[in-house]
Amino acid sequence: MGIVIGIVIGLVVGGGIGIVATTTVLRDKLLAKSKQVLVDAEEKAEVIKKDKILQAKEKFLQMKSEHDKQVQERNSKVAAAENKIKQREQVLTQKVEELQKKSNELKNASENLNNQIEILNKRQGEVDKLYKQSVEKLEQIASMTAEEAKENLIEMIKDEARADASNYVMDIVEEAKITANEQAKKIVIQSIQRTATENAIENTVSVFNLENEEVKGRIIGREGRNIRTLESLTGVEIIIDDSPDAIILSGFDPIRREIARLSLHKLVTDGRIHPARIEEVVSKTRKQIEQEIIEVGKRTCIDLGIVNMNHELMRMVGRMKYRSSYGQNLLQHSREVANLSATMAAELGLNPKLAKRAGLLHDIGKVPENEPDLPHAVLGMKLAEKYKERPEVCNAIGAHHDEVEMTSLIAPIVQVCDAISGARPGARREVVEAYINRLNKLEELAMTYPGVVKTYAIQAGRELRVIVGADKINDVEATQLSLDLSKKIQNEMTYPGQIKVTVIRETRAVNYAK
Repeated sequence: MGIVIGIVIGLVVGGGIGIVATTTVLRDKLLAKSKQVLVDAEEKAEVIKKDKILQAKEKFLQMKSEHDKQVQERNSKVAAAENKIKQREQVLTQKVEELQKKSNELKNASENLNNQIEILNKRQGEVDKLYKQSVEKLEQIASMTAEEAKENLIEMIKDEARADASNYVMDIVEEAKITANEQAKKIVIQSIQRTATENAIENTVSVFNLENEEVKGRIIGREGRNIRTLESLTGVEIIIDDSPDAIILSGFDPIRREIARLSLHKLVTDGRIHPARIEEVVSKTRKQIEQEIIEVGKRTCIDLGIVNMNHELMRMVGRMKYRSSYGQNLLQHSREVANLSATMAAELGLNPKLAKRAGLLHDIGKVPENEPDLPHAVLGMKLAEKYKERPEVCNAIGAHHDEVEMTSLIAPIVQVCDAISGARPGARREVVEAYINRLNKLEELAMTYPGVVKTYAIQAGRELRVIVGADKINDVEATQLSLDLSKKIQNEMTYPGQIKVTVIRETRAVNYAK
């Protein structure tokens, strides 16, 4: 047991000694190693220090070079600025010197001018004296004062101006006369261009309705002989196209169209359609129409109480049945004018029979078979004179559109009644709404011009009255406004007949005596 304990103790002591020896060796090694680490660290630190010092020196040198460069640039800029300032100082110095010179020159010039003004004043006084002396001498020689001579001179100038103005006006009038015909033709052509298409379709075409399409082939005939015969006998163009159950008859003469229509109706009803039969039917129809025209003329005269009318004039009255103007039947229009004229003449204490006669015949110039190149009013007047109508009636016919001068009181009555009949809403197939829109547009067009106060479309749109401010527009501008407005209406609107533009400028001075 003791041996074991001694062994254990020996082992413990030997282990402690071993541990102490091992610890000592390890400590020595650690100390040596730490010293080496310190040495290595100091060497590294020295290297890093040298690098940092070198970097700092390089940075310093770089910054120094940049600073030197900036200093040089600033110095150069300062030198340049100093040079500019020196140059400006030199320029200013020169300008000051020049201004001083100019100031001296101006002073000298002012002194010279003052001297010259004094000299001129003296000479002006001398001239005034000489002028007075010369005027006195002239007055003595002419035996009249200066005022009298001035008045005589003014009168002479006035006379010369009046003569020149008169000659100028005459020249303008002559030029207007030369160009008036050309301008009138242009206006007529423009009117025709605006209204010809729709009026041609309305007034030159009749439609003949068929029961079935088979009849078209029979009307055409073999190789078109039947239709050619019809066209040659009636003078009407017969159009057979794809229109269902209808044939179009085209021609300017309404009586010929009516003859062709009635002939076609008889041929289709009878069923025998060949050239010989066509010739027979057309001949009978023409006689029938002629007889009907005469009957219509007689019946019209009887209805109106007109007696002793020439047979040919009566026949022309009957032809009015087949004539229209802007969609208004001419016979119906003439009857309206006749009745209106008689009523108006009776109210005014004039002869109602003559007025009624003139009203019935006022458009007689529209229906002759051979229409010469004359206005219908003038042609109607010539026809009335030819068939021995009264002078009052003839003048009323010719003057109802102002082609000739009015010489009787019946003429303005017929003119007014013609306008009333044509202006009646619905007489010329105008829709009331369209009619009102046209009047409104007329007034709106006039209101677009400066200086216009009020506008009135009267006589169913045949006349436009424009009231302007007297303080805004003078007489010359009023005339120009009338011309400009008429051109604008002509270019921008569509209307039947013509529109009269009247510009009214009025100045009133009103006071009251109390």
